[in-house]
Amino acid sequence: MENDEHAKPLLKNKVYYENCPGCKVEQLKVTQCDLPWKRLLSAWIIMLCTALPISLLFPFLYFMIKDFHIAKAEEDIGYYAGYVGSAYMLGRAITSVFWGMLADRYGRKPVIVIGTIAVVIFNTLFGLSTNFYMAVTTRFILGSLNGVLGAIRVYASEVCREEHQGLGQATIIAAWGIGLVVGPAIGGLLALPAEKYPNIFSKGSLFGRLPYLLPCLCISILAVPVAIGSFWLEETLHMHEETNSVEDDSFDALEALSSQSNGKHVEEVEGGGPTSKKSLIKNWPLMSSIIAVSIVSLQDIAYTEIFSLWAVSPRKFGGLSYSTDSLGVVLSVTGFGMLIFQLFVYPFVQKIYGPVILSQICCVLSIPLLQSYPFIAQLSGWSLAVVLSCASMAKNVFCAFAIVGLIVLQNKAVDQDQRGVANGISVTAMSLFKAVGPAVGGAVFSWGQKRQDATFLPGNQMVFFFLNLVQAIGVLSMCKPFLVERHD
Repeated sequence: MENDEHAKPLLKNKVYYENCPGCKVEQLKVTQCDLPWKRLLSAWIIMLCTALPISLLFPFLYFMIKDFHIAKAEEDIGYYAGYVGSAYMLGRAITSVFWGMLADRYGRKPVIVIGTIAVVIFNTLFGLSTNFYMAVTTRFILGSLNGVLGAIRVYASEVCREEHQGLGQATIIAAWGIGLVVGPAIGGLLALPAEKYPNIFSKGSLFGRLPYLLPCLCISILAVPVAIGSFWLEETLHMHEETNSVEDDSFDALEALSSQSNGKHVEEVEGGGPTSKKSLIKNWPLMSSIIAVSIVSLQDIAYTEIFSLWAVSPRKFGGLSYSTDSLGVVLSVTGFGMLIFQLFVYPFVQKIYGPVILSQICCVLSIPLLQSYPFIAQLSGWSLAVVLSCASMAKNVFCAFAIVGLIVLQNKAVDQDQRGVANGISVTAMSLFKAVGPAVGGAVFSWGQKRQDATFLPGNQMVFFFLNLVQAIGVLSMCKPFLVERHD
């Protein structure tokens, strides 16, 4: 048994292998009690890079669809915007389990490398889109090749000790949430550059003829060094033959195996205990947390699209008549606020309330906040800008806090050898819900614009009421007996 010669029983019930990258990470976790800031910073940058393109398009999507001349009436723009917004998530939903299996088989790093390279190529091609079908296709392919979310969430959980799990996942979700806000800010500020910055970009220039290329190209350029740097990311998957033959976790069995005194015994490998053969579908703590986070994610992506469409739509339809750069400023303030709250406030409140109660509180507080949006539209000037920025920041912070708590529960529900597939299932479910979100949200937004004179919840009041219905379902999914926590 050649591999056994390299096994090191450093702690009771734990065996490490010299050439296994996962074992090296576990050894560092035993010897280093501090938070692994360098690894989490790398994960944060990668997550931010891959999150930026997801909602980049929402501030200018209204104008992009209008330029494609595919909508017969202005009120129909929301329908077509929903299809473009859903394409990315639909592609990701189809391939997420595949990427999760790949991450469990060959490692987290290959999946992350492929995903970051896909951002560089296909996000640029989206900016080059000249018609509706090219825009849908490039977004779909980008989503299909981007399996980073599941892999990087697993990576963050595997480089952190148990007491740092909450902060590790909060770091990833902070990058994700900031990317979903800063991405639209970049899109809003840099789209249509020939109109906004005529002294720099002429209408006959490349960016004048392709008015939505500049924001996409900027994010792709930012992704280039991230894609290169991801080749040096530390692998966390356990890679040795015995990983998949674990049955007996007693210390006596380990001692017997190490001395080769009993060939029938097999060892327990560090990385989460005995390899679980239980079906993930029957793991209710896992599935209940996935269902809850999927519902919250559906509401979040629908809100993200509706918020941008509502802000740039005309006042006559209940919108704010914001320009893309004004919307970009609001989203920039939101992104900065999210960064502060995620890094400095979340760890504190999570220790007080725990992940489940904190998620419930945040989702409940979002409901009255959302229903106030149609009344915010009655403001103007600086009062509108300040109130809108505060409301946007609060809504995104509430959502990010809720998702972090549910993802912490999700990672605790499975052992290390199943986390890649488990996160693949989670990302698939979230992506399916998020694929539905923009399409349904766009349709509801268009419907709301056509019923400005209705007696019951006229115009955008119905749109935000719809978002609150989804949020209420999300709150119910976080309550017992539906949501179940794993207790070892």
